[in-house]
Amino acid sequence: MKILIIGLGSIAKKHIKALSELGIKAQLFALRFQKNAEEENGITNLFSEDDITDDHDFAIISNPTNLHFKAIDLLIEKAIPLFIEKPPLSTLKGAQELNIRLTKANIKTYVACNLRFHPCVVYLKQLVAENKSVINEVNIYCGSYLPDWRPGVDYKKNYSANKTQGGGVHLDLFHELDYTHWIFGEPKSVKSHKTSNSSIKIDAIDYANYILGYDSFSLSIILNYYRRKPKRTIEILFEDRTITVDLIKNQILEEENIIFSDSVFQVSDTYVKQLEFFINQVLTGKDQMNTFTESLQVLKICLHDE
Repeated sequence: MKILIIGLGSIAKKHIKALSELGIKAQLFALRFQKNAEEENGITNLFSEDDITDDHDFAIISNPTNLHFKAIDLLIEKAIPLFIEKPPLSTLKGAQELNIRLTKANIKTYVACNLRFHPCVVYLKQLVAENKSVINEVNIYCGSYLPDWRPGVDYKKNYSANKTQGGGVHLDLFHELDYTHWIFGEPKSVKSHKTSNSSIKIDAIDYANYILGYDSFSLSIILNYYRRKPKRTIEILFEDRTITVDLIKNQILEEENIIFSDSVFQVSDTYVKQLEFFINQVLTGKDQMNTFTESLQVLKICLHDE
């Protein structure tokens, strides 16, 4: 396979590692924007957009979120299938027009929300779909400490901490909004509250709270960058029982009893599974999931009131 990479940072390297674990023999090309960019083993550097040929099997877009629009805009003309790191864009400005162009060009797209391949999320989606009990309330929480995300790197200089680069906890933790939409569907109403005044002192949003209204229940999502001990949970209050999902411990409880657990699962597994899905299902036209069009619906919720 011939694969183009735009944005050769830590996320791109996770995708490259996943390709290797799948045993895929690939020619890798990276579009670099600095003439003195270091050579990476097994990757051919391209320094001009004119060097991009239209015979790539697909492109991985993994540069900072605020640069996604430019990368997608460029590659539409090449008609290259797109594997886009979440979130699809950092703003809704021009998003619909870009989506129309992608659709008219019949370009296959997938927005990489790897938590859709987390075994607990997969189990929960099926549980909700098959459950006949009434849901009264859903509470989703994801908090962690941004300064700990990338050891040895000044977190304030990273895109996550900078609004102009597409940073912000609501965009970084887009997963929570994505799997909510995937499991529960389109909400009837959306309210949000976002701030950036915590002790970590960044200009990007460091706290976001969403209240989504559905026909028979309300769903709350709380996201933050400043929780010292990470917590990532989903709680569903059915009329007759409570289900609690711990995405860090990889287990699901019904009241106090464990009903699902995967002790061998690693988050890196989700990168392998989603690339396998993209290559075997999306590229071949057998199936599709989380297209650019679908992900824009989630982005509208994410950027509510902005």
